Amino acid sequence: MDVEQLLEAMTPDVYERLLYATETGRWPEGSRLSQDQRDSCMQAVMLYQSKHNVDPQHMSVAAGGEISFKSKAELKKQFSTEQQDIMRVKVSNE
Repeated sequence: MDVEQLLEAMTPDVYERLLYATETGRWPEGSRLSQDQRDSCMQAVMLYQSKHNVDPQHMSVAAGGEISFKSKAELKKQFSTEQQDIMRVKVSNE
C-alpha cells in the first residue's frame, strides 16, 4: 500500500487509535506495542496530520506537511478562549 492509499483508507477513528497507541505505547484495548509497531504508528499519525491537521497544536505536523510551533502566548490565548466556552454546572448533593 502506498502513502496515498494509506491516507485514503485511514478514518478519523483509526487516526485516534494510532495516536493513542503512539502516545501511550499501548493499544486502546491495553496490549503493548512493539517498538516497530510504535514507529509505524507514529509515521502514520504524522502522515495523517500532514494531510488533515488544519488546527495544529503546539508542536505537530500541520496540513501540507509543515511542522507547526505555537508560541507560549499563542497557546495561552487559545486555552483562555477555550476555557470561556466551558459551561460550569453546580451539582447539588441531595
